Amino acid sequence: MDEDGKMQLGMVGLGRMGANLVRRLMRNSHECVVFDRDESAVRNLASEGALGAASLEDLVAKLAPPRAVWVMLPAGEATEGAVEALGALLSPGDTLIDGGNSFWKDDIRRAASLSAKGIDYLDIGTSGGVWGLERGYCLMIGGSAEAVHRLDLIFGALAPGLGTIPRHPGWEERDPRVERGYLHAGGPGSGHFTKMIHNGIEYGMMQALAEGFDILRHAGDTSLQPEHRLQLDLAATAEVWRRGSVITSWLLDLSAAALARDGELSRFSGHVSDSGEGRWTIQAAIEEAVPAEVLTAALFARFRSRQEHTFAEKMLSAMREGFGGHVEPGAAPGETGRGIPGRPALTRGAPRYPARNR
Repeated sequence: MDEDGKMQLGMVGLGRMGANLVRRLMRNSHECVVFDRDESAVRNLASEGALGAASLEDLVAKLAPPRAVWVMLPAGEATEGAVEALGALLSPGDTLIDGGNSFWKDDIRRAASLSAKGIDYLDIGTSGGVWGLERGYCLMIGGSAEAVHRLDLIFGALAPGLGTIPRHPGWEERDPRVERGYLHAGGPGSGHFTKMIHNGIEYGMMQALAEGFDILRHAGDTSLQPEHRLQLDLAATAEVWRRGSVITSWLLDLSAAALARDGELSRFSGHVSDSGEGRWTIQAAIEEAVPAEVLTAALFARFRSRQEHTFAEKMLSAMREGFGGHVEPGAAPGETGRGIPGRPALTRGAPRYPARNR
């Protein structure tokens, strides 16, 4: 940290989340050194003020100690390879962050391995999707309190801040960071475990909305008695629910926007993917012997969507696209208007990660 209170961060992985994390930090006058296997992604951010790196070695060399490097890559081999490579390059006192959606038990293993080298490891569940650049990111952080405190200015810049959400009386005597949108959840693994449950809950909330709209849509079916058939405007219903109802939420906002554009959601097939956290949430419920009927059913509904498609599954696809830019398998590249008006569709390309050391 310099005398003006500005910090330096290395970012590995410049996909839709990693790049916008960098942009938000630079808007708050922090310095970012960036690397991605896709050289054009590095050049794009360098043109906006970031310092580009040609390799992981170059990125580490351009950071002043004690260094902080944030890995924002797909969970699994991509992240594992990057963490392994960076662990061999960083020095005691440095901090390595995994801000993706890794399995929390992997975080515990990685933290122990890096701790033996004197390197701090933080696992950060990052929520905010494609809207995080403007809205800010909700951060759930696992790791040592000292490392979290050292990087507080980084987390504060990424988080949404107090905003207009009403404050609970008495919270001023508790951890003020939570009100600003970031939480030190506990030791290694706590951040990703908390985010995992967050995403499991998200599955259930989305499924409830999707099924409700499917019932509304079929209220006029010819299989019903003529006097019982109702012709309902789904877009208008979603819009009125946004305004003062008990189920008001961001997911409802996204649903209303999708229905307003196309009441039949004709651009969606209803094929709904799952990114892993839902499965891990159910696995944790089994290990803890905690009943999780709704979350389990929501996960299995996604499995079913890959065999047969209902309007509910189109609703799920519309919501996933809205908050995260997730595109259905087989969607045509270059389509616009998915989730963000005027913005190109976000498609899955080659994984953005360095080759894993063997």
